[in-house]
Amino acid sequence: MSIVKINAISVPEGAGPELEKRFVARQHAVDSAIGFEGFQLLRPVAGEDRYFVVTQWADEASYNAWRDAEKAQGGHGQGAHGSEKKPVASGASLLEFEVVLGSAGNTAE
Repeated sequence: MSIVKINAISVPEGAGPELEKRFVARQHAVDSAIGFEGFQLLRPVAGEDRYFVVTQWADEASYNAWRDAEKAQGGHGQGAHGSEKKPVASGASLLEFEVVLGSAGNTAE
């Protein structure tokens, strides 16, 4: 059964474009991780001020392996050539779920 991890990121007013730019630069960084099934970056609208980073994994072990590898490599704060970038977020919390039921639209064109 798949699992979903949602990182709810608080971003100061006006810092959203920089956060999005950094995610675009790393968009496919996790694609080859074992057990990785998908990613979405959700921009807040209608009164919400947090961005949501939604990832789906085959299982908890796959997510934990990726998370531990990220920590060992210095995480998301690394800039080009290992330079450290100032964080954009002012806080974050992790929401965790198991997928009970799902549906995907017809992807054939």
